[in-house]
Amino acid sequence: MSAPTARPGRVTRETVASPHGEGSRSGAARASLQHPFALGFFGAAGALLAWWLGVQILSVRSLIMLVVVAAFLAAGLNPAVEWLTRKGLSRAWSVVMVISVVIVALGLFIVALAPVLVDQVTAMVDNAPGWVQALRRNSLFQRVDQEYDVLQKAQDYFTSGGFTQRLFGGVVGVGVAVLSALANAFIIIVLTLYFLASLPKVKSAAYRLAPASKRPKVRELGDRIVSNIGSYVSGAFIVAFCAGLSSLIFLFAVGLGEYAVALAAVVALLDVIPMIGATLGAVVVSVIGLATDPKIGLFCIIFYIVYQQVENYLIYPRVMARSVDIPGSVIVIAALIGAGLLGVVGALLAIPTAAAILLIIREVVVPRLDAR
Repeated sequence: MSAPTARPGRVTRETVASPHGEGSRSGAARASLQHPFALGFFGAAGALLAWWLGVQILSVRSLIMLVVVAAFLAAGLNPAVEWLTRKGLSRAWSVVMVISVVIVALGLFIVALAPVLVDQVTAMVDNAPGWVQALRRNSLFQRVDQEYDVLQKAQDYFTSGGFTQRLFGGVVGVGVAVLSALANAFIIIVLTLYFLASLPKVKSAAYRLAPASKRPKVRELGDRIVSNIGSYVSGAFIVAFCAGLSSLIFLFAVGLGEYAVALAAVVALLDVIPMIGATLGAVVVSVIGLATDPKIGLFCIIFYIVYQQVENYLIYPRVMARSVDIPGSVIVIAALIGAGLLGVVGALLAIPTAAAILLIIREVVVPRLDAR
């Protein structure tokens, strides 16, 4: 007589429990994890771990910002490095040449700006007594001073010991800020140098993290994102050149030709910062114009109010739309959101980030939705 066989699909006791009892143990583990106390414990442990990781990330957020800025600058300078490599130079020498040109340009800018600052601060100090006398002769200010005693309060404030302490503390604070800025600039230059030299290897290593079947598409999207960052940097320089050139012409026309080149360089450098850079440059030029002549300062304020509107809503969106291929409205919104979240760094990174997100949506998300 043959041994009885199990019917197809019939569950026997041997199929449920293994000889070593592994099925029963896994079932007990699942049952224990379903206990409210266990769920609460593991949930609380996960929340504490997430909170601890968040605190650690926030503690090094300044360093993370430096790394992000250096990576952004490396991607922006990479087209120049690749252009030199196509001309026959090795990548190492191309990186050295590009970084050297950037450092020399910044040094020349500082050398050109320092005499202007010294001269204009001296002019402001020398002109301050005349401005006070002009205020005393002004009928409107006389009524305000009689009612609120503005000049006497200002004199008491400046001659008090508290002002001296605040001034000393402010000078120390400014000195510490300057040293910190120089240290951060050195770190960014070194990191940018390393990122530029090893950018192809870094990209290859990052692409290998993707599955083999998806790797060609990931490589294509990654190369396009890096190319978009380089195009964005080129577009930002075009916008800054327009701001510097228009400022140069205006300053010669308004009577500040002695300092026109240096001030135009200041405006061009600050204009690289989206949305708020033009305002910072306008403040610098307007203050120096007021120190030279109040009428010139008024003309500067009017000119930069008009120019900033033209740049923000006409020049900048058009140039960036051609450079990174995103709508002008998205450019303005992204720059405002980035500036609100991370300040100057956020404003710099917002537009290439928005371009990368739109590229992923167009190339990955939309085709998947169309295929459903």
